[in-house]
Amino acid sequence: MSIATTRGIRVAVEPEYLVEQSSPRQSRYLFAYTVTITNLGEETVQLVSREWEITDADGRVETVAGPGVIGQQPVIAPGESHRYTSYCPLPTPVGTMQGAYSMRTAGGDSFCAAIAPFTLAVPNSVN
Repeated sequence: MSIATTRGIRVAVEPEYLVEQSSPRQSRYLFAYTVTITNLGEETVQLVSREWEITDADGRVETVAGPGVIGQQPVIAPGESHRYTSYCPLPTPVGTMQGAYSMRTAGGDSFCAAIAPFTLAVPNSVN
């Protein structure tokens, strides 16, 4: 699990290997990751966009960016959380993800909430 807090926005990510949807013979490893974004601050925020950096075990880096998360741009009031699950396919059994969410406060300020690096790994593939 990874956890980062930026300006009162706590981002926690928990990855999971999806063995049934993966095909190691075809170099296809599918991971789910569940993100919980909690507003520990005093101001309502909206998640405007995301940017992920995905690195596989061969060092290939892919950047994924776009508006919102899973088709939503959630508004998160103080003390509330937004939780969602998404997926990441990799061609290798191990990789990493990290990134940031572009946030906007109710007052119009913009900032990036960090997503701390986390490992995607097939169980028992990393010592």
